[in-house]
Amino acid sequence: MEKTLRFILGDQLNHKHSWFQERNENVIYFMAETQQETGYVRHHVQKVVAFFLSMRNFANELKEKGHQVIYYQIDDKKNQQNLPSNLDQILKEEHIEHFEYLYPDEYRLDIKLKTYCNKLDITSEAYDTEHFYTKREDIEKFFEGKKEMTMEYFYRDMRKKHGIMMLNDKKPEGGEWNYDKSNRKKWTGKPSIPEAKTFDKDISGVLKQLKAMDVKTMGRIDENKFPWPTSREECLKVLDYFCENLLVHFGDYEDALHTDQKFLFHSRLSFAMNSKMLSPKEVIETTLDYYYENKENIDISQIEGFVRQILGWREFMRGIYWKEMPGYKSKNELKNTNKLPDFYWTGETDMNCLKHSVNQSLDDAYAHHIQRLMILGNFALLTMTDPDEVDAWYLGVYIDAIEWVELTNTRGMSQFADGGIVATKPYVSSGSYINKMGNYCKSCKYKVSKKEGDDACPFNNLYWNFLYEKQEHFKGNMRMNMMMSLLKKMKKETLDNHINRSREIIKNPGNF
Repeated sequence: MEKTLRFILGDQLNHKHSWFQERNENVIYFMAETQQETGYVRHHVQKVVAFFLSMRNFANELKEKGHQVIYYQIDDKKNQQNLPSNLDQILKEEHIEHFEYLYPDEYRLDIKLKTYCNKLDITSEAYDTEHFYTKREDIEKFFEGKKEMTMEYFYRDMRKKHGIMMLNDKKPEGGEWNYDKSNRKKWTGKPSIPEAKTFDKDISGVLKQLKAMDVKTMGRIDENKFPWPTSREECLKVLDYFCENLLVHFGDYEDALHTDQKFLFHSRLSFAMNSKMLSPKEVIETTLDYYYENKENIDISQIEGFVRQILGWREFMRGIYWKEMPGYKSKNELKNTNKLPDFYWTGETDMNCLKHSVNQSLDDAYAHHIQRLMILGNFALLTMTDPDEVDAWYLGVYIDAIEWVELTNTRGMSQFADGGIVATKPYVSSGSYINKMGNYCKSCKYKVSKKEGDDACPFNNLYWNFLYEKQEHFKGNMRMNMMMSLLKKMKKETLDNHINRSREIIKNPGNF
């Protein structure tokens, strides 16, 4: 039998993949930590550490199961620090006759590996990662001939197709497909929120390696208390902890914001899933099993909100990514060109909601979806920031950010740079929404109730200025009609005040 090299990327840590179920003495697995992958964008230091530790644990587990593994740590003397050179070296050294890899979930790497294989003088083959519910092309097939790609219709189809929370072929459990209206409660101190499930690991050794190799990162880290799960066993513990302690109130407070609570009832499973240590199927099945065993204590709105995020939104965003790439990455329909404010890297701002959300991102490499969308993304869009800058920050700062999920959420959902492929209207708001969903505004220097003046909430000015600046673009958007009508009725003096202060904020965001 020919000698085969199988290459595994850092986000392909799928223990259940068919590759690993049988030992084969003619197969060698290869994994590497490279400066090429740490350097294409400036990543949060916790993100780099989490991937390196998870990759090392995965490689060790393969070895324990009897598989042959070659692993290059970041400071390995043999490490060429880029994918093609490392592969060339091993193919030659090990006298490899056949090369295999798993389909990457990032377009950049997909092209790189295809190009590499086209130049090989040995045979090669690519395989599915066996992780997602859908294939890359499923979204395109599902929406073929339709004017809009609405996630809700895709989500319902997925529920039917996989028999998830269904009474029969057509009727959903509870009689409703979507309980989103029940997922918008403001948390005011009760019910009590259990501490997040964390793992206090000493990662000083990894940090020394990063420093020695001059790996440039962003964000903050405690070398004695690294909290994230980096093995399958730890990921399963986080999943069980979510089911037993957080699921009961997850849906209710899914969109809530609070100065004293970073994680609320969120699962914090996104890194475990996006690295593929946990599969979406097992996460959904585990949470559903727990729900069915505890239906007397857990409302259907809690579990449906969780399932929708994974079965609906996660799969939908991946499908959009593969349907629209590579052009999607350069879309800028609103023609925004401003620089992302410096405080996204420092957290130094008097705007309390932004201060909390940015500092949480820098401290924990994590923020939940409303912080990302309606505070950080909202401000970036209202200040008409270049989506390239927004993408680079989001892709770097969050531990779960891999381009297939980050790009569609940021450039599409958050920045409306795709012109409406993902969302039918921009997700922008004044300070009122932020105040409605949390307590950030209570201790802020600026007053959310004020629309004008030096102490008015900057979001209030920026919101109307944005609508004014982009009114031509939104002329044909039915969902924007009401707000555009209010804009037209606004007194000229009031609008001028919004515009003038907004220009001040955009020019000098560090002063706010």
